[in-house]
Amino acid sequence: MAKTHSDELREIAARLRDMREICEISEAEMAQRLGETLEDYQSYERGEKDFQISFLCEAANILGIDVLDLMSGTSPTLSVCTVVKKGQGFNVDRNSAYKYKHLAFPFRNKKAEPFLVTVEPNDSVPALNSHPGQEFDYMVSGAMKLFIGEEEYLLEAGDSAYFDSSTPHALKAVGDTAAEFLAIVIK
Repeated sequence: MAKTHSDELREIAARLRDMREICEISEAEMAQRLGETLEDYQSYERGEKDFQISFLCEAANILGIDVLDLMSGTSPTLSVCTVVKKGQGFNVDRNSAYKYKHLAFPFRNKKAEPFLVTVEPNDSVPALNSHPGQEFDYMVSGAMKLFIGEEEYLLEAGDSAYFDSSTPHALKAVGDTAAEFLAIVIK
């Protein structure tokens, strides 16, 4: 029987709780370090609140583990080179607006997290998100609007953006086709 989204959410929540306890970090300290209220953080650990990829990356950084440890329970094993063949990235479906494929999931101790991201067109207003570090986005196909703080940029295939990812940002596909881009999140 296939796992449901709720099952996956509870498994990630349990790994987060277990790793926090192993690292002897209190719920209050973890919440504070993640910029969350204690109540919101506790709802993550109970599997009641879905995770943004940026939340998982920052939590993994605090815990000194790879983000894949939290997402899948499988630790990366390679440390010299990893090759991920076309279409074989690790699927990260944490946000209904974006589809992520992690492109370096087997590599241990990454300094950056590379993702192939697909944004489907829709009429909703994108929610702004932020996370520590910097981000580089390179448009592969389609077009999208990149919202950073009060600014808005139109990006088309071949365009790129590099920005301080602690500034609230969001992406929205433009037109009637999906936008696909390479996102490299630098810790």
